[in-house]
Amino acid sequence: MSRFESAKELYKAIGVDVDTALKKLAGIRISLHCWQGDDVSGFENRSALSGGIAATGNYPGKARNPDELMADIDQALQLIPGKHKLNLHASYAITDEKVDRDQLKPRHFDQWLQFARERGLGLDFNPTLFSHPKAADGLTLSHPDREIRRFWIEHCKASRKIAAYFGKELGSVALNNIWIPDGYKDVPADRFTPRQRLQESLDEIFSEKLDEKYIADSVESKVFGIGVESYTVGSHEFYLNYAARNHVLCLLDNGHYHPTETVSDKIPSMLLFYERLALHVTRPVRWDSDHVVLFDDETREIAKEIVRCDALDRVFIGLDFFDASINRISAWVVGMRNMQKALLFALLLPHEKLKALQNEGNFTELMALQEELKLYPAGDVWNHFCETHNVPPMQDWIKVVQGYEKNVLAKRG
Repeated sequence: MSRFESAKELYKAIGVDVDTALKKLAGIRISLHCWQGDDVSGFENRSALSGGIAATGNYPGKARNPDELMADIDQALQLIPGKHKLNLHASYAITDEKVDRDQLKPRHFDQWLQFARERGLGLDFNPTLFSHPKAADGLTLSHPDREIRRFWIEHCKASRKIAAYFGKELGSVALNNIWIPDGYKDVPADRFTPRQRLQESLDEIFSEKLDEKYIADSVESKVFGIGVESYTVGSHEFYLNYAARNHVLCLLDNGHYHPTETVSDKIPSMLLFYERLALHVTRPVRWDSDHVVLFDDETREIAKEIVRCDALDRVFIGLDFFDASINRISAWVVGMRNMQKALLFALLLPHEKLKALQNEGNFTELMALQEELKLYPAGDVWNHFCETHNVPPMQDWIKVVQGYEKNVLAKRG
């Protein structure tokens, strides 16, 4: 009997159908973020990163242009089982035109659309409201200057149309997510008016109704950032209420909360009141530091809550990290595979049995069983999943990345 068949028997004994779990896992599309490959540089070559965005490290081989970035994404996808989505920022437009962000059109992303179509990928999108002269003071949609607000409103409107275009062309709903860096370094004199301006800006952005078959709109909060340590306009409470009243999704990034808050605990509450939910899964180290996603406690808990709530078809799962201190392709592969491993781990749990123990008040057996399940052979099931999707199991993929680094990345100078 193979290790996989042996694992199936062990899980069957506790009421878990491994084949069903693998079928569900194969259907989960995680959104791979393009900005890990070039340290959030984009293709505008306008200015250095700003708006609380910082990629640290100088590992050699960073993608310098669209061809290199696409080649690197291809290499990563060859090591990640299943079919997924690619998440783009507006600053990754590919065009020979001189076009500012408020004038972006779907045609400026046609190369990305072709790239996705040829690989069976979906596309998600984000307006880029940072690293731009009109965001130099850290304010965008809440800016007191009406003309600056107008520029960013038009950029967000244009981004929604681009996302809807992706969704229609690819037959896969595109998530269009708005995050802004707006806030103040020190204690503000007025917390109300900037949020009022943000509310008015969002109302105008979402005033045009686009087909929900093609686009899902979301807004993303943050507790604080570099340069806005005392006050962020787009707080969790602001967006939670705005989303609830305006039929948009509330996106939860697990690096955007106080260190003692966990997104995994928020998920079931959100799913009670929202039809759908969006996530950016990352790994905060003390704050929103966007480290590569690991197979750690919170990642597993996030996956458990999605599965326990029977919400695999209600949650948009995307990753968001950028580490320039290690091989960037390896970062993608580690993060994506760990998110998949966490989902598999959750799919292999006997949730109904565990729930029954809790309802019975049998916390002794509940704790004991939960601890024993941590060492069940999920790894053998994972390896089988990789093999059936023609990607290297276990650590075998590392040699592929090392070969690509030697033959491709090292030659970039």
